[in-house]
Amino acid sequence: MDVPQLISNAVPPWAAAVLFAVDLVIRLVALGTVPHNRRPSAAWGWLLVIFFFPILGGLVFLVLGRSDLPEARKQKQREAAELVGGRGSGAQQLQQMPDWLAETVRLNRHNGAFPVVDGHRIEILDDYDASLRTMAEQIRGAEHYVHFEFYITVADPTTEPVIAALEDAHRRGVTVRVLLDHLGSAGYPGYKQLVRRLDAAGIDWRRMLPVRPWRGEYQRPDLRNHRKILVVDGTVGFTGSQNVIDRSYNKKKNRKKGLQWIGLVLRVEGPAVEHLDAVFATDWYCETDDMILDPDSVPERERDEEPAPGNLVCQVLPSGPGLAQESNLQLFNHLFASAKRRITVCSPYFVPEDSMYNSLRTAVGRGVQVHLYMGETSSHALTHHAQRSFYERLIKDGVQIFLYRAPYVLHSKFVLIDDEAAVVGSSNMDIRSFVLDHEINLMVIGRQFLSRLDDVVAGYREHSHELRLEDWLARPWYQKYFDNTARLTSALQ
Repeated sequence: MDVPQLISNAVPPWAAAVLFAVDLVIRLVALGTVPHNRRPSAAWGWLLVIFFFPILGGLVFLVLGRSDLPEARKQKQREAAELVGGRGSGAQQLQQMPDWLAETVRLNRHNGAFPVVDGHRIEILDDYDASLRTMAEQIRGAEHYVHFEFYITVADPTTEPVIAALEDAHRRGVTVRVLLDHLGSAGYPGYKQLVRRLDAAGIDWRRMLPVRPWRGEYQRPDLRNHRKILVVDGTVGFTGSQNVIDRSYNKKKNRKKGLQWIGLVLRVEGPAVEHLDAVFATDWYCETDDMILDPDSVPERERDEEPAPGNLVCQVLPSGPGLAQESNLQLFNHLFASAKRRITVCSPYFVPEDSMYNSLRTAVGRGVQVHLYMGETSSHALTHHAQRSFYERLIKDGVQIFLYRAPYVLHSKFVLIDDEAAVVGSSNMDIRSFVLDHEINLMVIGRQFLSRLDDVVAGYREHSHELRLEDWLARPWYQKYFDNTARLTSALQ
């Protein structure tokens, strides 16, 4: 007896008819529903899942198919944006910029970024453990308040200086507020220990975007707050790509493979620190209903009379669900189209959608040198294989790819354009960072800063190998199969 006949004998006719009807209805409804306000590539991705697995795919779409926050939360974001909106116009800085760079600033402002401001000093921290010690030292020197917001934060031996510094600051009477992403942190060893310590110390803390339906806390589970922000006393800020967790991310499988993360943190002094603080205040308000930043109590501050810490020009760029749609993607595409000499991209997850791929390919055609720095290995298999599926076309189009050698996981995230501008922060180059995650980036203008970042890139180059087309095409067939299959998921949003 063949399989169809076995199934036919096992399922009553009426049940088979119901299943057929449900299957057909799901497919027909999906055809007219999924494409709504969604780019065609994303719509085709979802339709492919639903047509292969109608019931399961339909349920998954109901849970993950809306890249939008609840209306109440979006209203909070709008209120906070109006309250803490950037001060000043940055008009003087715009007049001193090349036209394409002034256009970039205006595009960012249109998409919700803060004004461009000068007078900054920025230190690049590219030693993973040392950057945590530097943050801990700054917290220990706090006199008024500490605002701490990270996608992943846990208590482990590597992060002990930071956690202990937060506890010490609170004991000294410093106001300490802590935000950590719920699902981002909860999946890592050390999360429960951190929660117990924060509670025991009496520190005011919240989970960002909590997914606890039994407490009335729910939104699409994979809409996450991916930002990394630390502000101390409103005078010093930290941001970048690094989380507050051991370099192994505390997973047994990572330690077995010897995986070690490489990150990048910026220590910032100057007016942009206020803007980073405003982003923290917005996220705090969204989680607590408590607006902690009153712009009337911080009038362009006495800082107008203080000497500027440095001479770098900066613009703080928040993005995420509920804000301007795909503002990071717009920014990067504009920068790639504006480059005259070189584009350097460093990202752990580089899965470009069509417009970004075409921007890079067009830049190469104009004679722009395009270098991509990525990791040879990753802990996120699906995204890593989706990323690999683009390598062949990129190399054929003239893009040079440098892979940081395993077992290190290159987690730094930045873009360099000519000798003029850099964007450094938390944003990856994939649809998740463009649509689903709250991100924070800093655009820095100044050859001095880019020269220091070039030194970081040179260090990465020493530990990387350039990917050659002939070597890539010779990889095993099963790897090609996994890469191509994973690519189908890259557009889902």
